[in-house]
Amino acid sequence: MSDALGYTDAIVLGIVEGLTEFLPVSSTGHLTVTEGLLGLKVDDPAVTAFTAIIQFGAIVATFLYFRQDFLRLAKAWGRGLLRHLYGRQLRRKGNPAMAEMVLRDDPDYRFSWCVLVGAVPVIVVALIFKDLITGPLRNLWVVAFALIGWCAVIYLGEARGTQKVDEDQLTIRQALLIGLAQCASLVPGVSRSGSTIAAGMMMGVTRVAATRLSFFLAIPVLTGAGVSQLGEIDTSVVGWGPLFVGTLVSFVVAYASIAWLLKFVSSHPITAFIPYRIFAGFAVIALLLTNTIEAT
Repeated sequence: MSDALGYTDAIVLGIVEGLTEFLPVSSTGHLTVTEGLLGLKVDDPAVTAFTAIIQFGAIVATFLYFRQDFLRLAKAWGRGLLRHLYGRQLRRKGNPAMAEMVLRDDPDYRFSWCVLVGAVPVIVVALIFKDLITGPLRNLWVVAFALIGWCAVIYLGEARGTQKVDEDQLTIRQALLIGLAQCASLVPGVSRSGSTIAAGMMMGVTRVAATRLSFFLAIPVLTGAGVSQLGEIDTSVVGWGPLFVGTLVSFVVAYASIAWLLKFVSSHPITAFIPYRIFAGFAVIALLLTNTIEAT
């Protein structure tokens, strides 16, 4: 059993979560390394649960930052469902021209479905392989090699990206493929945003549109991860006070990170993060080889 996780640990982990959740550098990887440096047992279920639950802070930050977008998309989704029901009724009544007008394409309605469909694959895979993800994969050797190895995918995403498809042109098929790519982020060190942005750019999606989709996909994914870990909280290891503080700190830092990243990707390639990922990966290897931290 690991030592009790205190307020200082909670603040440090909250800062790391908020800083790295939306950057293509892997928040899970950084949290796992930080846990090791703090002397926590990285494969302890209570510690794993703590790092999953403080992600709620990042979720709330995303909701607040994109609140107008979420409201617009929710309204478009509701209107779209009603429109489709009415359009089908018109077709059955032999009025195809009116049905076609009612069923005209609405980019917001389509994008709302893109978010929902894109979130499904990673949720399904996470449920199927939960024991693997929270067990053997919670290993710092995995984090180190994933940080370095996934750089190749990020490079290909930027190199092959035509950036011709904007947010209002995104298709359900593209969103599903991006969602499938997001499954790779279940491996600590890969990065959820790094996988979704790179996959989107490989399909011609603009960097900013792929980044915004990554933010929206975070909501169901992080919510599911947090809820699934609620039952793993062990108050002898993680008290409710540190859990609240860690979540609050992650919210504040994540909100600032969202604004910075959107501005950054509008004028910089995501390959800008590759040198840091490689440095971080080799730094973890050095810490492991010198027995400064334990792999699990």
